Amino acid sequence: MFRIRRVHSPALPVDRDRVEQVQGIFRANFGAVADYAAKIPDMLEHPFKYGYRAALLVSETSSRRVTGFSLLLEFPEIQSALLDFMATAPQTRGGGLGSALYEATREYLVDQGSRGMYMEVLPDDPALVKDPKILEQNRRRLQFYERYGVRPIVGTSYETPIGDSSVAAPCLLFDDLGRGKPLRRAEARTAVRLILERKYGHLVDAEYVRRVVESFADDPVRFREPRYGDEKNGAKETAAFHLMKSFAAIVGERHQMHHVRDRGYVERPARVTAIQDAISRTNLFAFVPARRFGEGAIRAVHDGDFVNYLKAVCEGLDTKQPVYPYVFPIRRANRPPREKAVRAGYFCIDTFTPLDRNAYEAARAAVDVAMTAGDEILGGRRVAYALCRPPGHHAGKRSFGGFCYFNNAAIVANRLSREGRVAVLDIDYHHGNGTQDIFFARDDVLTISIHGHPNIAYPYFSGFADEVGEGPGKGFNRNLPLPELADEKAYLEAVEKAAALIERFRPAFLVASLGLDTIKGDPTGSFVLTPATIRQVGRRLGALNLPLLVVQEGGYSLRNLRRGAPAFFLGVAQGLSGKQDFPPNRNAGHRKESP
Repeated sequence: MFRIRRVHSPALPVDRDRVEQVQGIFRANFGAVADYAAKIPDMLEHPFKYGYRAALLVSETSSRRVTGFSLLLEFPEIQSALLDFMATAPQTRGGGLGSALYEATREYLVDQGSRGMYMEVLPDDPALVKDPKILEQNRRRLQFYERYGVRPIVGTSYETPIGDSSVAAPCLLFDDLGRGKPLRRAEARTAVRLILERKYGHLVDAEYVRRVVESFADDPVRFREPRYGDEKNGAKETAAFHLMKSFAAIVGERHQMHHVRDRGYVERPARVTAIQDAISRTNLFAFVPARRFGEGAIRAVHDGDFVNYLKAVCEGLDTKQPVYPYVFPIRRANRPPREKAVRAGYFCIDTFTPLDRNAYEAARAAVDVAMTAGDEILGGRRVAYALCRPPGHHAGKRSFGGFCYFNNAAIVANRLSREGRVAVLDIDYHHGNGTQDIFFARDDVLTISIHGHPNIAYPYFSGFADEVGEGPGKGFNRNLPLPELADEKAYLEAVEKAAALIERFRPAFLVASLGLDTIKGDPTGSFVLTPATIRQVGRRLGALNLPLLVVQEGGYSLRNLRRGAPAFFLGVAQGLSGKQDFPPNRNAGHRKESP
């Protein structure tokens, strides 16, 4: 069994190993241009440096042994791509792997909204290819593509050798990706110009490019008649095989046990259901069940006595008798109150976050969701969405509140920090005071929070702009408080400031605490943002081109959750694909755009 996935960058060790295996397969299959393999990591690491965006898809076994790859050069300005190389490892020939790779490549481009895929194959004409072995290889390749209804373009000068080369030039093929529309001359000319100038610009001059481009005279473009089979039977049917999605959503069922039915308690199970239903319609996500983790990750972030208290008090309570904090002593580390109800105030920051029999287990289950998302990112997934409930960003080292018990985002950020620097961006309406508390003295985790000004918004006592960290962490905590009725312009300006800080920090990972209580109409927020604004935020974060782990925080209007979550992730997909529009086009929310 194998799976096919996209490798975005060689930055993570697991992806660096994949790229190195691809380079080995490349050199084994394309000895004449083996030096090209050394260029692949740089193509992935620096999108558009070469005038195109490289996309690498790999097939691998469950033990992460790479068995094949396809390398695409994407030209977003014409929504088309060139299949530059595709090959399988010599020891894994046959078994349908080549077909699976090609079909996954087509699936990837269709998901990107591509209009078509070009490819180059050396000719199968014995008058041009004298070596029988090479001629047979070329015939097999052209026969393979013809099974998909893909044939060479004829009647052009594309096959003109470059310079004085005696080697036959490749013919150009085009796959319309099932669109069923003819390839128009103008579209083909634009694509050919881009391919020649950007892939072969170091070999060809302007006159060569002009001559080849103008040779595309037919409109629509003509294709060679089938040579290897009866095309009347139709193109090859796509096998039931799918490219592994770059986006994963992690969900857990145990959040439902935390259901406080008291009047006014807006943090309810329906929030997760609303989001899950909405994002499933984007077709972006693979849904991954949460795995169970131990308490070690929690205790690495939260003080042991705090964890012990939450566990003990929750296990000892009757489900019908939740404990609400009501006495808040000035904290003395050596004299905590003895009575459980009073002691809740020793660890809590407000009067509306209760403890009941299920609170500890639900909070621990939310940590499992976040940690599973972390594993997905470390395994090479580009975006992981931890649908955590209860939320966590108000939970500090030894405090809970704001519906939060354990800090899901901080716990997984701390885990990721073992592999490289982490930036945590909190875009909930309320200040991420708990996350700030946990990382305030650290320089390996940059924390940024965009939120309602603490003069008017919970938690009131933190989130001021002058809170910048302490000790080694000085300068690595930034707060961007906004006025009560902050609109799209003000918010996106703050996002741009945050993005600039993240780019300067150069993290290996980005963790986003996503609160959808920034959208107009949320019962706990006062901003007047729209789902279109949230989409722009997602787009900017995607454009940072970092492994992105999103942890769900607030957002208490079910209507806003249903609109805001898909908008955010469609924006992320656009940013990752290079379809950037930031600062936003004011009509962006009214356009129908593919992710």
